[in-house]
Amino acid sequence: MSDAAPPSLPELPASARVRARELIQRSGRVLLGLVGPPGAGKSTLAAALQAEFASVAQVVPMDGFHLANVELERLGRRGRKGAPDTFDSAGYVALLRRLLVQPDDEIVYAPEFRREIEEPIANAIPIHARTQLVITEGNYLLLEEGPWAQVKELLDEIWYVDIPDEVRVHRLTKRHEQFGRTAEDAAAWVANTDEPNARLIEASRARASFVFRWDDA
Repeated sequence: MSDAAPPSLPELPASARVRARELIQRSGRVLLGLVGPPGAGKSTLAAALQAEFASVAQVVPMDGFHLANVELERLGRRGRKGAPDTFDSAGYVALLRRLLVQPDDEIVYAPEFRREIEEPIANAIPIHARTQLVITEGNYLLLEEGPWAQVKELLDEIWYVDIPDEVRVHRLTKRHEQFGRTAEDAAAWVANTDEPNARLIEASRARASFVFRWDDA
């Protein structure tokens, strides 16, 4: 029975498929990180990898560690939601460490971010001990400050998802509109919030294990 990705997802380039398969063939659990700026397609790649290796893979997004909106309001950071200090980075690191030593008889539950309500939901993603490949995707896996600096040492590989800026910004703007912002508000949020974060993320690209592009042969 084939474990290929369903038609609704892009087909993985052969280079990525082979690299992921080599990771799975290692003994024990493997943690694969996907990093890139907002709108790069990290979630799409994570879903495609999970579909390709459905019997052994699970996705654990970093976005589940967004601070709740009420806490962002209290801290005065609601207008910068998505910046490094608007996540529970220490909690994310703690989850990765737990996944590395998960007992055979334990299910680890991870949080999930729901865009339709713009809030994280606790304990939404079950990770079973038999899962060989844990795919975690997010913006700051290669950041070298605070708890984020511990992430790289906990992951077996980190792939940087590369995409032309004009495609990424267009996609990101449309996403904001889809979830309720006006075209003007979406463009302003991308320019003033998402793009400063994107520059920070792009500066970490050289630390990645592999640069992923959908159009790679």
